Amino acid sequence: MQLDNPERGFTYKSDGPLDLRLNPGRGKTASELLRSLSAGALEKMLFENADETYAKHIAQAVKASTPPVATTAQLAAAVKAGLKKLNSRLPDEEIKKSLQRVFMALRIGVNEELSALDRFLEALPWCLKPGGRAAILSFHSGEDRRVRKAFARGAAEGVYAEVAPTPVRPSPEERRSNPRSACAKLRWAVRSAKTMQSLL
Repeated sequence: MQLDNPERGFTYKSDGPLDLRLNPGRGKTASELLRSLSAGALEKMLFENADETYAKHIAQAVKASTPPVATTAQLAAAVKAGLKKLNSRLPDEEIKKSLQRVFMALRIGVNEELSALDRFLEALPWCLKPGGRAAILSFHSGEDRRVRKAFARGAAEGVYAEVAPTPVRPSPEERRSNPRSACAKLRWAVRSAKTMQSLL
């Protein structure tokens, strides 16, 4: 699985190039993106893409890192240094969660995942027949907010006849057997019988 391959840079648990591209032949790597961002822009990315609580302190630590961050281990070290400088008694579990959020925020930024999701949600009603159903699985709050708002807006405009009132969450059994499912939320929508032309 590419998420567990240290050569792809998706995990801080093993050292490797800080790449994070889902398509290795396209776009900037995460290390290139970091070099191009100011501390303020990085702080904004960490907060918007992952709701990172310590975005400002982490961004400052990463941008102050010498040499510039180029590997997963260097990024993890910079994040830990920034958090320890902020609070030397910060629990290891809190640091681990921040590391996970930082890597997620960078992956989302490198691959432009949220803008791709926005385009998909805008096109989705045109792809469904009347009565057709769509189900979207999101793995963090930024994605889920976009799906929830798009479905709610579609329901208000008559595009969807019905939308999920609340997200479907994994059962305790699934969380135990597949820990990565813990943050997953599934939302669904049913296309209305109205034609898209009548809604324009």
